[in-house]
Amino acid sequence: MGQRAGSADLPLHGGRVPPWLGERMTKLGAVIAQAIVVEFGRDAFLSRLSSPFWFQAFGAVMGMDWHSSGITTSVIGALKRGLKPLEGELGLHVCGGRGKHSRLTPAELVARGDRVGFDGAALARASRLVAKVDSAAVQDGFQLYLHGFIVADDGKWVVVQQGMKDATGTARRYHWLSEGLRSFVDAPHAGIDGESQGEIVNLADRRADRSRKGQLDLLAGIGPDGISRAYSDLLARRKPPAPREKAQPDLPHLVMPAHHDVRPEDVFLRRLHGNLAAAADRAPADFAELLLVPGVGARTVEALALVAEIVHGAPCRFADPARFAYAHGGKDGHPFPVPLDVFDRTIGVLKSAVGKARLGQRDELAALRRLDDQSRLMERTARGAPLPALIERERVESHRYGGMTVMGPAEPRPVPAAGVPTGR
Repeated sequence: MGQRAGSADLPLHGGRVPPWLGERMTKLGAVIAQAIVVEFGRDAFLSRLSSPFWFQAFGAVMGMDWHSSGITTSVIGALKRGLKPLEGELGLHVCGGRGKHSRLTPAELVARGDRVGFDGAALARASRLVAKVDSAAVQDGFQLYLHGFIVADDGKWVVVQQGMKDATGTARRYHWLSEGLRSFVDAPHAGIDGESQGEIVNLADRRADRSRKGQLDLLAGIGPDGISRAYSDLLARRKPPAPREKAQPDLPHLVMPAHHDVRPEDVFLRRLHGNLAAAADRAPADFAELLLVPGVGARTVEALALVAEIVHGAPCRFADPARFAYAHGGKDGHPFPVPLDVFDRTIGVLKSAVGKARLGQRDELAALRRLDDQSRLMERTARGAPLPALIERERVESHRYGGMTVMGPAEPRPVPAAGVPTGR
């Protein structure tokens, strides 16, 4: 049986990812996947993808709009491009995508199965069933438009799919994980992301088993015409439902707000202070392996502290995806323009660490793990500037790091009269 991980509100955003960001997302997504597989194995990467919280943070650390539905499309696309050349090495295959690409998923799975050796026809059936459950069995008003199916050589898989509701400008993301899945119609979801909009019809809930059986009995007994007449009679006699208690406590719910700017309430500040303190205070002494990579300085190590948490962090660490946007900003300029120089150096460090680890030299990967460990230790006592001041510092310095948004390069900005915290 699958385990539902939680839900989230996702504002529905349009637009396209600019090439300068899409190329970097492809590289960073692929090398983070490599790092996780090298450190923890393929199952760990699939498990992370099935978490709504981790998935949102993963997109935010790659420079996407930290709160929006666009993260889903862009992350699936980046992984499909980035992991394709690594299929032989990692044993991971990304099928499907948005729109017409989602409808090609079954054919992709069959073709991959013929080449690799897993049962592609069975997985194609699973793909269709997953889509049917979230479009028909779960009647929540969201029209599916994206279906990503990530499968390993051993046949284990995760599905991330998303629906939209134009009338409300919202999206809902659904996560499925094959591990432990025994039924497609009895509590199969690993997680559902989307705006809470009251009660929905969820025939995939295990508590709906009697309803599913009753529907089959009705169809066999009185047929479609009889069901229609019975439904009309019920509507005529309908009374307001009596208040009832919830059958179970609410699952963890991640709320993605409509505002684009990153506000103090969107970030666990002590955790961000811990990330920055670990990079600033301890990197020169403890992380020499990282600093030896050409061009890597304090700002890149700050970004690496957040990337290291994406690789190593426990599930409870991802309740504030906005914090991970501090690594590489956002394409819309929030919390600040994407620092392309820092982004490229982050990719360079990770590529070096993963490449050496595959040859048995794990010093640089171990340094990333220590950086993450140190962040958690230092957040207990670290102090720092308020979030608005930290963001303002990045905006003032953005042009130095090749800052870029969808509107163009970041322009030099004057330092405010009160100054901004330096700390580097």
